[in-house]
Amino acid sequence: MATLLVIDDELPIRQNLARFLSLEGHQVLQAADGEAGLALALGDPRPDLVLCDVMMPRLNGYELLAALRADPRGRDLPFVFLSASAEKERLEQALEQGASAYVTKPFNLAQLHEVLVKHLGPRS
Repeated sequence: MATLLVIDDELPIRQNLARFLSLEGHQVLQAADGEAGLALALGDPRPDLVLCDVMMPRLNGYELLAALRADPRGRDLPFVFLSASAEKERLEQALEQGASAYVTKPFNLAQLHEVLVKHLGPRS
């Protein structure tokens, strides 16, 4: 399957998401902050998709996305925001900056699976 990167500073959320994705057959990389996430996103193995919280220490999600889009290695990497904020302005900002999707927390696993299928194909 795919290599997915989960970036979230809340350990229980990160672990639960990683567990679900692993059970779906994906290889899962994890980072607790934006700086570590950026290093993994541009490293080897390069992920096929990034799932990222918005509010995090070091680099927040928007700063991380901007850094990825500025680097040729991360320019086309599918990037999905996971956020507790359902404000329309946040969604618009995320999509304007190049996010592939914006999923609000709490999300259900069926919703997450739909996002994976949309950006990785039906075998996700």
